[in-house]
Formats: sequence, C-alpha cells, structure tokens
Amino acid sequence: MTVEAVVAIAAGVAAGSLVLTAFGLDSVIELASAGVLMWRLSVELRHGQKFSESAERTASRIGGALLFLLAAYVTAGALWQLWRGTGEQFSWPGFIVALVAIPAMRYLAYRKITIAEKIGSRALRADAMEAVTCGWLSFVVVISLAAQWLIGAWWIDGVGSLAIVWLLVKEGREAWSGDKCDSCCC
Repeated sequence: MTVEAVVAIAAGVAAGSLVLTAFGLDSVIELASAGVLMWRLSVELRHGQKFSESAERTASRIGGALLFLLAAYVTAGALWQLWRGTGEQFSWPGFIVALVAIPAMRYLAYRKITIAEKIGSRALRADAMEAVTCGWLSFVVVISLAAQWLIGAWWIDGVGSLAIVWLLVKEGREAWSGDKCDSCCC
C-alpha cells in the first residue's frame, strides 16, 4: 500500500490527474484504517470483549469518516477541474500501479470480508470496504487514463473522479452507522 500510495500520488501530481491522486490518497487512507484496526484488535487482546465493543464502534466510525473525507476531496477537485476546463496527462506509472491494484485489492478485500464475518467485526468490514473502494477506484483510474490516452478529452479525469464518489459515500455511511453491507461485492 505504501508503494501504491507513493507511486500514485507522485504520478498523479506530475500528470495533473485528480483521479490518480485520489487513488494514491485512498491508499494512504487504507494505511490509516489498517492502523486503526490494529488498535481496535489490540484493545480486545488487552481488555477483552467488553471493551472491544466501544473500540469497534470507534474504529468503524473512523473508517467511515476517512471515506467521507476522500469523497469530499474527490468531489471538490473534480468540480474544480471541470470548472477550469483542465484535465490530466497520461501516466504510465499511474496506469501500471492502478492495473496491478485491481486484482490485488479484490483478493485483499475478499480475505478481509471473510475474516470480518467470522469474527463479527464492523471495523474490519469497514477496512475491507476501503479495499473494495480502492479496487473500484483503480478500475476508474485505468479507464480514465486509457480514455485520456486514446481520445485526449480534457474532461475525462473530472468525470472519472466523480464516478467513484457514490461508492465512497455509500461505504462511509455504512461504516459510520455500523450497518453491514450484505450486497457489497469485491
């Protein structure tokens, strides 16, 4: 995730690509979410199940808040790009890291969801949904960059960025409220 974040953010900034930069920031959020999850699990190990309920709720809400922050950033950035009439340049490093992330995030999300269901952890499920989001975001990045490379339309980056906002908000709401996403697929 660290390599993915560094490559995506650097390539996104260099190419002026919001969708690629958002992809890298999502990787940073996933790392933060993993840290929160480690904290939540350590609370249960140290203090037992009774204390882990509160930590579970807190960890799940932090995961939801991080998704909301990313959605706000992507929305504001995309609208600003569309308003200014500017878009991205094609980025091979960004394209490759996003392409590799699609199957990697699918596998990671599947494993996290499986474990979350076994242990009944909303926080781990929220963390898994961040991996699902990263997988979808990587798909949007690949499509956006490929379309930019093929047809060169300036608006593709902004529209591609907005395509992921609905998923970010949906998963953020579920993590914040502690609801289980039975229909989510990775």
